[in-house]
This record gives sequence, structure tokens and C-alpha cells, in this order.
Amino acid sequence: MRVTFTANGKPVEADDVWAGESLLYVLRERVGLPGSKNACEQGECGSCTVYLDGVPVCSCLVAAGQVQGREVRTVEGLAGEEGELGLVQQAFVDAGAVQCGFCTPGLLVQTDALLADDPQPSDDDIREALSGNLCRCTGYEKIMDAVRLASARKCAGERDGSA
Repeated sequence: MRVTFTANGKPVEADDVWAGESLLYVLRERVGLPGSKNACEQGECGSCTVYLDGVPVCSCLVAAGQVQGREVRTVEGLAGEEGELGLVQQAFVDAGAVQCGFCTPGLLVQTDALLADDPQPSDDDIREALSGNLCRCTGYEKIMDAVRLASARKCAGERDGSA
């Protein structure tokens, strides 16, 4: 089947999609957006988190056919128009929250969603929002620092490249 949807603001279509393929597979292998990572394929780790019609979802759990005519925004879509890092992405780099990088795409999308809803989250709010994202490299403190930094920058009115 052919699946047509919008990815990061641009219309895309994927041909020869098997009905059981995941959105994650379509994004990575058919559309050329490899940012979302394939780790658990069970919705347990959060590495494949993307926006689907503005709501964060684990793309490994979404059947490709379910995105027909819908809007998908991936970690690549958090970058600015000129390809510069978005506010959340830059905060993760500046805070040293990127280690192996496997969990990072999902953490970035989830952090972006959190700050869109609550620009000044408490530490408990941050922990709750990121609870579905597993990182095997860190003790999460640098990730917490990155979210706090992104929050501070957002509240200070710094440009958010993820518009």
C-alpha cells in the first residue's frame, strides 16, 4: 500500500508499505528520517518517540497505515529552518546530556512536548514527563540539567528553533 502523510511540515509518501509495518520503520527506512531510534519495538523505552498530530507517541507501536493523511514531527523537525539546533536540542548539547545518543531523540521530543505544555516544570514534572524514556548511560542528572536549561532559555525568550 501507499501511505501519504506530512513529516516535519513536508508531504511524503511511502510505497510498498506492508500493513503491519510500524511508523518507525517507515520513517527510518522508507522516508529517510533516521533520527528516531529502534530499541525495544514494544513501546517501553521511548527512543522512537515522535509527535503524531501534536501528541507524543512511540512510533514503534503505530501501524504505518494509521498515519495516512496525518502530521508527524520527528526529532529532525525540532531543528530550525536553516538546520540549526532547536532550543531543546541545544540545551541537551550544552548540558552534556548526550552520551551514546540512543535515547536522545525520544528525550528531545518528550522534553519539547513538556515545555510546550509547561514552560517552567518542577523537577517532579520533568521526571514524570520523561518517565517513559529509558537511558542506560546516565544517572539522568545531566538530562534533568538539560531540561532545566531549556526551560530557563525558553522563559527568557530565547529563540526556539522547533517552531
